[in-house]
Amino acid sequence: MLFKTGALVLGTSLLWLGTAAGAQDIKPLPKPAPAPAPTQTPAPAAEAARAAPATDPFANIPPARAEDVRSLDAIVAALYEVISGDAGKERDWNRFRSLFYPGARMIPTGVNAAGKVNARIATPEDYIRANEKFLEEEGFHEQELSRHVDSFGTIAQVFSSYEARKKRDDEKPFVRGINSIQLLNDGNRWWIMTIGWAPETAAAPLPDQYSKKTER
Repeated sequence: MLFKTGALVLGTSLLWLGTAAGAQDIKPLPKPAPAPAPTQTPAPAAEAARAAPATDPFANIPPARAEDVRSLDAIVAALYEVISGDAGKERDWNRFRSLFYPGARMIPTGVNAAGKVNARIATPEDYIRANEKFLEEEGFHEQELSRHVDSFGTIAQVFSSYEARKKRDDEKPFVRGINSIQLLNDGNRWWIMTIGWAPETAAAPLPDQYSKKTER
């Protein structure tokens, strides 16, 4: 995966994290004036809760293509396909959004200039905002190399190695690494819950079992 912020590409080179805000002085608040007596009996809490509109966490998730989410193979393939394309090609971001469960997280990791390993917790929307312009202006093709899957019940963990090129026919990739993808099957479809990724470095080359292309 790719995560670009400012001049830095997260997950492929240095990782930038903002510093935490400093603590603020806490001052006592003035004692509030007594509240006026209510003019009518308030509704019981249960009635108030029933009257409040329910928030559907799936309401903002675009409908997925059936062929994208019918199997683990399909959703992983869709993930790689939807962010890939030549320079000038607009990505289908609603298709991208449709792959992720509400509250999903994308977590690029890397080593900063001081040699410290860091991670950034982001949402799919953060990913779109940070990468949309770069992907469409520069071109980006991410292809899976190999995969290891562990699953139990309705959950699965996929270790998927990747290589990325700006043009599909570039002789060498400009980055390789591993995507760690956590998924859920809700009985109707597959969802991506989390993606954490790390780039290959001189100090951490891809293991042999992840460095060669495996046909699926």
